[in-house]
Amino acid sequence: MIIMKLGISLGGFPAGTEAAQMGPLLSRLARRADTCGFDSLWTMDHFFQIPISGQPPEAPLLEAYAVLAFLAAETERIRIGTMVTSVAYRHPGALIKAVTSIDVLSGGRVIFGVGAGAPFNELPPGRSPRDFEAFGLGIPFPPLAERFERLEEVIQIALQMWDGDEAPYEGAHYRLGRPLNSPNTLQHPHPPILIAGSGERKTLRLVARYADMCNLFDLPGTGFADDLKHKLEVLRSHCADAGRDYDAIEKTVSTFVDPAGGGVPILDHLAELADLGIDHAIVSPRQPWDEAALDWAAAMVTEVHAIARG
Repeated sequence: MIIMKLGISLGGFPAGTEAAQMGPLLSRLARRADTCGFDSLWTMDHFFQIPISGQPPEAPLLEAYAVLAFLAAETERIRIGTMVTSVAYRHPGALIKAVTSIDVLSGGRVIFGVGAGAPFNELPPGRSPRDFEAFGLGIPFPPLAERFERLEEVIQIALQMWDGDEAPYEGAHYRLGRPLNSPNTLQHPHPPILIAGSGERKTLRLVARYADMCNLFDLPGTGFADDLKHKLEVLRSHCADAGRDYDAIEKTVSTFVDPAGGGVPILDHLAELADLGIDHAIVSPRQPWDEAALDWAAAMVTEVHAIARG
């Protein structure tokens, strides 16, 4: 039995897409995802295309929060969010104002996805620094330990602003003299906070303390079930330490799908994820969505819903 939410992640555009066609294509994809039954729609927070996409850094990519505002206007029902916002890329006061604005304009549908930031800017041997967005755009990208410190402060600032508390915030990295947030969010007490990552000592501890949702990465294959099961048990332990209800945290995974039909059959894999305790699977192909791939995904959603109804 498959009983879970399904999301879709938009990571770029098919090769050769002209800039003038990006808006219309994104509109068609978003509206189709909204009407065919997906529960959530995500974009990623990168400025250059990332290696995992299989595309070069120069492949066209739009800025995440501009895309979210566009998605808010193009959809009516589906939840929207960034998978996930890097704490290094935006000052938290401006970031929370942006998230709040999208929540207001979408009618209360935004999810605040946030994380310490993927290591795509940490230069491996043999790669040119010109391939990396933080270097290329001149964005300071602190070491991982500092990014985790900043992540916790960003979440604290978000909760304070969404609570309507204008008292000065004094952290190790951020100082806000008057964190005014007017208007405030439509969702109460605040938009769901999703913290992404599977680090056992820091990320999952922050999930247990602050988050409404977590996101783990799923690579189907030998041992994937044992790995996810272990991560969830670590989260359960952190929840016990923090006095949180483990079941109150929505467990999501990001998983690749193959519209061509190769690899593990997607319905079988979703059933495995559901059996492990995953509540929400966010799917993306290893290449940008096109209309044919979305046709395939729409049929998958219909079948999953039919199975859930029995």
